[in-house]
Amino acid sequence: MDDQTGIGERIDSIPFWTSSVTWEPLKGGLSNESFTVSHGGDKFVVRFGKDFPFHHVSRDREIMATRAAYEAGFAPELVFAEPGIMISRFIDAKTYGEEDVQANIERIAETVARFHNTMPRYVTGAGFIFWVFHVIRDYARTLEEGGSRMREHLSGYLEVAGELEAAQEPLPIVFGHHDFLPANFLDDGKKLWVIDFEYAGFSTPMFDLAGIASNAGFDAAQAEELLQIYFGAAPSDAIRKSHAAMQCASLLREAMWSMVSELYLDAPGVDYVAYTAENLERLEAVLDAYRTRYGKA
Repeated sequence: MDDQTGIGERIDSIPFWTSSVTWEPLKGGLSNESFTVSHGGDKFVVRFGKDFPFHHVSRDREIMATRAAYEAGFAPELVFAEPGIMISRFIDAKTYGEEDVQANIERIAETVARFHNTMPRYVTGAGFIFWVFHVIRDYARTLEEGGSRMREHLSGYLEVAGELEAAQEPLPIVFGHHDFLPANFLDDGKKLWVIDFEYAGFSTPMFDLAGIASNAGFDAAQAEELLQIYFGAAPSDAIRKSHAAMQCASLLREAMWSMVSELYLDAPGVDYVAYTAENLERLEAVLDAYRTRYGKA
């Protein structure tokens, strides 16, 4: 049985359908398989994905956050879910790239602020906390225990993480997304949609604000604009430093996410070793700029 036949059988066997379907792969995912499926005149996105305890990913929690985001007006409707499968309504919209995020800073900042402050009214169950510095420390343990090729670098990564954590300013707790890659914003011409809630949970807003900036390659002026719109006033020097430090932490976490994925994931068409190298290169440049401006702790 070839891969295409196997995928077709997996999609056809989902009990949500009442008639035949047609499908095609949806590219872009780094850890899950997604497909667009046409059924009865409607279009859906089917996503296959298991729990990833090594990445702190629980599909039950993701399903809860996805439903909450739909009720709050941010996400497409989740119409079906069972272990390993999620089906959402397809949104006819543009998937953002880096240049789109850079060109829509005001819309992004306003959408993220509403998301942070609205979502707590809709989430249910036990609260999940996403604190990137805990994630980095836990990734280091996972990489050490798993015999990662990067083991000799782990102590250095933890030292950097401690330096960046010490630069964080206390901020209110919000419900964050924590994976604001450009492709997780969709623009239908009228509103911005948000997708993919694997890492959603409570934290301060800084990781999301830093992730937006680092993932879209913001320069200093663009980062300043993002912060000013989000906070409604010019940021303090302490907030600027906190944000710059968190951008470094965001890239370190992404690089270590990829290192862990090298050990445990095998998504079609994804080169995790290359993705690790790409993020380490970006981290080196951003960390150098941070230390040039603020010094090394």
